[in-house]
Amino acid sequence: MKAKALSGAESVANAMRQIDPDVVPAYPITPQTDIMHAYAKFVADGVVSGELIRVESEHSAMSAAVGAGMAGARVMTATSANGLALMWEIVYIASSLRLPMCMAVVNRALSAPINIHCDHSDSMGCRDTGWMQMYAENNQESYENMIFGMKYAEKAKLPFMMCLDGFITSHGIEPVTLFEDEKVKAFLGEHKQDYPLLDVDNPTTVGPLDLFDYYFEHKRKQSEGMFLAKGIFLEVAKDFEATFGSKIDIFEKYHTDDADTVIVAMSSTCGTAKEVVDKLRVEGRKIGLLKLRLFRPFPSYELKEVLKGKKVIAVLDRCESFGAFGGPLFSEIRSALYEVSKPKICNYIYGLGGREIDMAMIESIFDEIEKYTTADIKDFVKYLGVRE
Repeated sequence: MKAKALSGAESVANAMRQIDPDVVPAYPITPQTDIMHAYAKFVADGVVSGELIRVESEHSAMSAAVGAGMAGARVMTATSANGLALMWEIVYIASSLRLPMCMAVVNRALSAPINIHCDHSDSMGCRDTGWMQMYAENNQESYENMIFGMKYAEKAKLPFMMCLDGFITSHGIEPVTLFEDEKVKAFLGEHKQDYPLLDVDNPTTVGPLDLFDYYFEHKRKQSEGMFLAKGIFLEVAKDFEATFGSKIDIFEKYHTDDADTVIVAMSSTCGTAKEVVDKLRVEGRKIGLLKLRLFRPFPSYELKEVLKGKKVIAVLDRCESFGAFGGPLFSEIRSALYEVSKPKICNYIYGLGGREIDMAMIESIFDEIEKYTTADIKDFVKYLGVRE
């Protein structure tokens, strides 16, 4: 296998080419559009056999994905920001019907004001919709997460959202090693939908009126399915590593074992943070980075195990959760750690609308949180790199 120079969007499109889904309904939106441009070339060249449907809106794209999934098709799509927001109604329907589709979300800020650059407000807004979510640091992870996610979705019988940072990852070009086409096909196997609507010999009713007599039980079962999906993640990860030799974990521990102070972050920011950790480690400072890859289902128990005993933890959120106490990742981690050693924990909201986060900024976080090992935290939620 040779590495190719590919953008993140091209990496995702190549994963889709190898998966060869039956139906891909999509609508263009920056910065997702490059994924579908690249995939459309594969369709035009006849190297994929599935149907690319150009719909009139993102609401229609997700509606078509639900229809195709219920018919028994293997389904994939992609979107960003306001496009994901327009899908909102149908995003819930896809998960409530337990449809195993796979969607790439190229993270972009939500308007207003209009902004086309990266933050995580779009996918974080979907954190309670019943979709599984993974976040990619770079182009290689974007490629691998798509292949992994398709099998994960079909085994868990839940929809899967693969998130990559808009422009930073989607348009940045890096060396990407593609797996062999036949290995990908063998890894995925044939798609088989439970109770497909085109099975006319076994008719079923889908999405009927469900009032207070049964709705609660159906939601409880849906929640249980998401809970069980964490174990399925580990099963699929083991199969993925055995097939491709590449390891996919719930999170990546980067010099965390002996660290007193730890930053927790997701996506492309982790690449910058690793450079800072390497630099400060040379200076003898006991610091580390925990890169979270799986956000839904949220790995509360696993995070408790790796973070207990740390003196100070800083959680980085590329999303504002208006009116809440800190960003969504901070809230989840603080809650997960409540019953353990109760380390000092603070939140840094950063990078909204694509604002850059550089090594100096991350180093300043470590400088600050190291002081908290012997001092109280005064401001638990801080804004990094914003003009006052």
